[in-house]
Amino acid sequence: MKSPIGIDPELAERIRVVVLDADGVLTDGGIYVADGEERPFEARRFHVHDGVGILMMQRAGLTVAVVSGKLSRAVRERAAGLGLEEVHQVDPYDKLPAVEALLARAGADWDEAAFLADDLADLAVLHEVGLPVAVPNAAAEVRAAAAWTTVTAGGAGAVREFAEALLHARGQWTPLAESYVEECRRRWQDGRGG
Repeated sequence: MKSPIGIDPELAERIRVVVLDADGVLTDGGIYVADGEERPFEARRFHVHDGVGILMMQRAGLTVAVVSGKLSRAVRERAAGLGLEEVHQVDPYDKLPAVEALLARAGADWDEAAFLADDLADLAVLHEVGLPVAVPNAAAEVRAAAAWTTVTAGGAGAVREFAEALLHARGQWTPLAESYVEECRRRWQDGRGG
């Protein structure tokens, strides 16, 4: 199904692990190179909505991981800020064994995994997972391999869109969102002294 309409509920219920590519999925794929005091450095732009989507998937009990084909301190810092423990920056040719190892650690099979992807280095993993997902700005081959494609571009909230669709299909989004808002209110009230 290549539609933003929804994800099949039976398929959504099987998913236990969500793997995200970084550049082109969590970011728009752009790499900013800036002058540093010692040497140039790279920076990335992330969308805040994706962070809330990741949080909601974690609260739903899903393992969320990043597997990227490029070393990036910015990606590692963003992932750490989101509480992601599985962050793997590997050679682009080594994404398949990296995902296989993280699935083993999670006690999950390939058909219990979703992968959000955008480029050719992601195809081998997309062909193995139970829920292959592409962003609309992905390479044509990636879009063709995907069972579901976001409407939102990579780096513009695509992960959040996927999280909402997956969790709606599982019947979890609304209660999780309500719980999140209630926690915000409770913390605010506790901070005011009651």
